[in-house]
Amino acid sequence: MRSLSKLFVTTIGIGVLSAAAHAQAPWPSRSISLVVPFAAGGPTDVVARTLAGSMSRTLGQTVVVDNKLGAGGTVAASFVARAAPDGYTFFIHHNGMATSTALYRKLSYNPLTDFEFVSQAVDVPMTLLARKDFPANNLAELVAYVKANSAKINLANAGLGAVSQLCGMLFERAVGVKLTAVPFQGTAPAMNALLGGQVDILCDQTTQTIPQIKSGTVKLYGVTTRNRIRALPDAPTLNEGGLKDFEVLVWHGIYAPKGTPKPIIDRFNVALRTALKDPDVLKRMADLGAEIAPDAKLSPQGLQTWLKAEIDKWGPIIRAGGTFAD
Repeated sequence: MRSLSKLFVTTIGIGVLSAAAHAQAPWPSRSISLVVPFAAGGPTDVVARTLAGSMSRTLGQTVVVDNKLGAGGTVAASFVARAAPDGYTFFIHHNGMATSTALYRKLSYNPLTDFEFVSQAVDVPMTLLARKDFPANNLAELVAYVKANSAKINLANAGLGAVSQLCGMLFERAVGVKLTAVPFQGTAPAMNALLGGQVDILCDQTTQTIPQIKSGTVKLYGVTTRNRIRALPDAPTLNEGGLKDFEVLVWHGIYAPKGTPKPIIDRFNVALRTALKDPDVLKRMADLGAEIAPDAKLSPQGLQTWLKAEIDKWGPIIRAGGTFAD
């Protein structure tokens, strides 16, 4: 019996030492998953993969992009909220992290309390476009034409909760009209419909629209930022054109499961900041028309504050529009 007891104690002791050694293993000791809630090749995926390559070099381990699609990003968010807080799962999401609270009647997570905040990353401006042969030639003409013909004008978007839908809703509210919404499954089919003349107006991000704008295959009425952007320096802002305080950005924030240790969050934040200064990353973002988030947003507190402000901004607009998902 003494031999068995001794063996049992020894086994327990080895297990405890092994667990302690594992807990104290340097981070990261293996690859890190960066969950993207949209399809490979889409705008958020492109941003994630660009950042992941640079961050991998800083962290000494590969940051692997993991695409988990479904329900406007809520499938991926729910997955990350339930993931182990061990520093090997992170999440990048755009405005949908804020708008989901109003768009979906039931969420399995709370965006403000079920995650650790890492940082914002990049902001992507939106552009207000129309098909090439649309009658209005500038923003003033567009506003006047839309007000006079709202019943026969349609407004495309990339689907429920997409930033293009939110931008369109804000435009309707700013102008005081209600247009016929035409949802698509993604930005690419929405743009193809605009190019083909099947839809009239589309608000979409520069990552998708710059080639068409520069080739002249669409009409551009302005960008949705407060200031003009480097990628389209001659394009006026909608604010300049008379739509006061009109601002919509596709902003990307990075999160981790609740309880992820602060030293890991801090180190991941440093790796992100390093990536955002990488010349290759800067060039790629400039080509996409994306802007590096300002310093005030490149911190856990900065992202948390911004997320709360976006929830407060979009909630009333979405609820007034009466667009919800189960």
